[in-house]
Amino acid sequence: MTYKTILTVRSAPDGSTTALDQAEAMVRRANGHLDVLCLGVDRTRVGYYDGGANAIAINTLLDRAREEVQATEAHTEQHLAGSDVPRAISTAIAPFGDISRITSHHARFSDLVVMDLPYSKGQGPEVEPIVEAALFDTRTPVLVMPEGTELAASPKTVLVAWDESIEALTAVRKALPLLQAADLVRITIIDPPKHGIERSDPGGMLCQMLARHGVACEIDVLSKTLPRISDVLCRHATDTEAELIVMGAYGHSRFRESILGGATRNMLEHAKVPVLMAH
Repeated sequence: MTYKTILTVRSAPDGSTTALDQAEAMVRRANGHLDVLCLGVDRTRVGYYDGGANAIAINTLLDRAREEVQATEAHTEQHLAGSDVPRAISTAIAPFGDISRITSHHARFSDLVVMDLPYSKGQGPEVEPIVEAALFDTRTPVLVMPEGTELAASPKTVLVAWDESIEALTAVRKALPLLQAADLVRITIIDPPKHGIERSDPGGMLCQMLARHGVACEIDVLSKTLPRISDVLCRHATDTEAELIVMGAYGHSRFRESILGGATRNMLEHAKVPVLMAH
């Protein structure tokens, strides 16, 4: 299994090219195909109909979105001008509330979506619904890239966040090409439940499953010594020099995480290394 069709979505002509560069590199290595969706977003309206807006205002906003998407497309073409990877660059214009539908339409036949870190500096509010549309509407794994990072073809160390959940197991399965290419995968468990099904051997069954796929694994059982799970994972990734974190996305509801915080939300805000998520 390899990632043959990789999608990235760009919504600003002057935005980061970290995700675009990573997607292009992964497509070249896999002899695959790169899809780039350039979005022009009307960020002032949540849907196509707005009873409080007049025709002149709507046309002005649409013209602005058209100019933005044309600039984004031109910048993308220029950035990829020297690349020989097979690719298709498409464009779309949408009000903010229609981003999920358009993104899911393009992502449903992709093997992987590569995006910049949603909550990093300079990112627009549309990046979050783009990531969530891929995760929830099409169940496509998403690789989020902090600005300036890159993921090698054969990472030395990959950290897998394991909590026995179906989301974590889904992420592991969809990250298998990267896990098989790694020198070492560290199955990381934080405060395993004392009465859980794996209480006598935390992570053991996952380690066995991965070993049968030729993945070299070690199990790290950690205490929650910091307020947030994401902080413990990020610190352990730094301590072990991990180049990638693999984790399930949104074990709790997205609304709860947006209000109270959660491992997914915090990781999408503070990650220092690439993170592959799936739901």
